[in-house]
Amino acid sequence: MVENKYQPYVPADKIMPEFTVVSVLLGSILAIVFGGANAYLGLRVGMTVSASIPAAVLSMGIIRFILKRDSILENNMVQTIGSAGESVAAGAIFTLPALFMWAKEGVCDAPSLLEIGLIALVGGILGVLFMVPLRSALIVKEHGTLAYPEGTACAEVLIAGEEGGAKASTVFAGLGIAAGYKFIADGLKVFPSEVAYQIPGYKGAGIGMDVLPALAGVGYICGVKVSSYLFAGGVTAWFILMPLIALFGGDVIMFPADKTVSALLMEGGPDAIWSKFIRYIGAGAVLAGGIMSLISSLPLIVRTFKDAIGGYGKNGVSTLRTEQDLSMKFLMIGVAVLAVALWLIPTIPLNLFGAILVVIFGFFFATVSSRMVGLIGSSNNPVSGMAIATLLISTLLLKATGQDGPQGMTAAITIGGIICVIAAIAGDTSQDLKTGFLVGATPKKQQIGEIIGCIVSAIAIGAIMYLLSAAWGYGSHELPAPQAMLMKMVVEGVMGGNLPWTLVFTGIFIAIVVKVLGIPVLPFAIGLYLPIYLSTPIMAGGLLRWFMEKRKYTDEKAKNDAVQSGVLYTSGLIAGEGIVGIVLAVFAVVGLNVDISGVFSIGRIGALICFAVILYTIYAYAKKGAKAAEQDAVKSSK
Repeated sequence: MVENKYQPYVPADKIMPEFTVVSVLLGSILAIVFGGANAYLGLRVGMTVSASIPAAVLSMGIIRFILKRDSILENNMVQTIGSAGESVAAGAIFTLPALFMWAKEGVCDAPSLLEIGLIALVGGILGVLFMVPLRSALIVKEHGTLAYPEGTACAEVLIAGEEGGAKASTVFAGLGIAAGYKFIADGLKVFPSEVAYQIPGYKGAGIGMDVLPALAGVGYICGVKVSSYLFAGGVTAWFILMPLIALFGGDVIMFPADKTVSALLMEGGPDAIWSKFIRYIGAGAVLAGGIMSLISSLPLIVRTFKDAIGGYGKNGVSTLRTEQDLSMKFLMIGVAVLAVALWLIPTIPLNLFGAILVVIFGFFFATVSSRMVGLIGSSNNPVSGMAIATLLISTLLLKATGQDGPQGMTAAITIGGIICVIAAIAGDTSQDLKTGFLVGATPKKQQIGEIIGCIVSAIAIGAIMYLLSAAWGYGSHELPAPQAMLMKMVVEGVMGGNLPWTLVFTGIFIAIVVKVLGIPVLPFAIGLYLPIYLSTPIMAGGLLRWFMEKRKYTDEKAKNDAVQSGVLYTSGLIAGEGIVGIVLAVFAVVGLNVDISGVFSIGRIGALICFAVILYTIYAYAKKGAKAAEQDAVKSSK
């Protein structure tokens, strides 16, 4: 389908307020808020969620109903800038905590605020610039073929602007409830946020859950399929592999542990077996899943690249507002300047070869990401798989060219970090441009808005990462930083040859079996890699989404409104918990202890009851959305 056959909500010849001071300021604030919330979420569970829809809803609530301004394009600009924060955060926290962990081990110095900011900034801007020439091929020519689910859903939310007041209040309700819950659980510690049980008679196995709102929210947003794949990975690890290790290991000392399996179980329970062995099996599975997803995408990548280069700028500069992109001259100069900056700025630990690798891998994975999010959505975009593939290849190349040891390791993580941000931002930009295409936004202004969102987020992410590091430290129980830990293990394994390769290859072959069975490998592998305490509450959220989808409704609109209302509420839950997580990190840094568990605690049973209440609130808000739709249907029929 070509562009002139599609009529956007706002016609191309209509001029409305779009790129305004209000939209830039509000979008920048939301970029910092959602960036911080997603940074905390990603460091806890290794996953982030798309911020476009909640940003759009909050924008409508503030611009339309508080400031009394009436422009759908201005609202769209706010979500465009605001959603960039989540993507910059994802790219940074999936890789850069490895540098903090090495600094703690004495391998290298901790990255400075300037270094983190520059890595995030360069990656973010390159991600936007690399995606611009793909817009015509992916968003316009393949409209109707590539769904871009979050981008399309965001457009629907914006177009249904008259309902924005109720929708914004749903997001705020989730935010407030999760904030209070998180403060009571992890601040006051009235009940434990993690409930765990060993299984008597089944040595090495264990079950439990982190009873936190954000995890239920992740499960609800991802749905029962993705949640079940994650949970299946957890069950495989905690109910099959770990009991087998306990059964056959016994009094054996297995690398990388320095004591027998029985001694590990006595001291640390099932968690100790997971920490010493399962993490490496999971790492192998995630590695294989990432590479498989790239191989399967190669035909799409080649086609997209060919269409983009062949079609970009072919018809000259369009006079239509809805067809204007940043110029190719601007893109080429921008990429060249950033590549030279990577090479020459002393703060960034890259030489000319490293800068060239960033540009080559960057455009390649921006293309991969832009097309993949059109098919499967941003929340399922295997950004970490792309980063792992980049790390493997770049670490091998750096080692082959004599750049090894700590210098080569930091260079590899820096390259991986920039690529991770590029892939995440390219995916987010694609979704935002799809939203703009549907509502009738100006692409050029959206692209500038994305760059502004990247700049603001890059300034903030370094401070957020330092704050979280000072509060708990990466790799700790509170912030396991699973993706960054995985990247660290990959680089160390290639550079130093000190990985337990038997365990890694076990994970690789498990991933191959899973692929042969037709199960999506990456979500299963992430479930295998993460503690089961995280996949259990995610599964609970996924089952609740499934229940809401299977209930009987008066019509399809009522069903869609029920599910969408739940998505908005759970988006609020994730944002609320993430914000309070940052606040508690500040408390930890300044030494403010609000723990009252010594005086009052409701224990593990109370924790499970509180989590059940959170699940009920999700159900209640989803049901409320269906009820509102049914009432509207009755009114319109009269």
